[in-house]
Amino acid sequence: MTVPVLVETELGAFTLAIESERAPITAANFLAYVDGGHLDSATAYRIVTLANQPATTVHKIEVVQWGMRSDEQKPSPFPAIPHETTETTGLRHRHLTISMARFAPGSASSEFFICIGDQPELDFGGRRNPDGQGFAAFGAVTSGEDTLMALFGRAEPDTEYPATPIKFRKVTRA
Repeated sequence: MTVPVLVETELGAFTLAIESERAPITAANFLAYVDGGHLDSATAYRIVTLANQPATTVHKIEVVQWGMRSDEQKPSPFPAIPHETTETTGLRHRHLTISMARFAPGSASSEFFICIGDQPELDFGGRRNPDGQGFAAFGAVTSGEDTLMALFGRAEPDTEYPATPIKFRKVTRA
């Protein structure tokens, strides 16, 4: 079963299909943020392209990262969740997949990213993260790809962190 979620940004809207059966822990976490209105003022604050990553980055990716930044003054309202690997869920980091941002396994809470193009290095066994556990994919964009690509088009050439993050207006179940 998938749960549709509408994401409205200053550049337009897109719809997500959240995989509540295949990734139950991660989906429930995301939906708690949605249902509580915690993502209504989120921002796309990191846009990673092949060109704006350090030259020393071996396993480059392309993603749009958004949510409640853990380094902001407002703490996440919910604790971090256990890590659901792509090996467990069967989901993969394909074009338009939504996944959890994290540092160590079990540290993900309120930050998410959407893949631009297939990103196998983010799956379990991938080499983007040295621990090999990958990231927790839990759904995909089902409509509004043009909006997502407009967000991605706001990337800056020399930094992953745009000077002006893109505002999200509302995130609700569709």
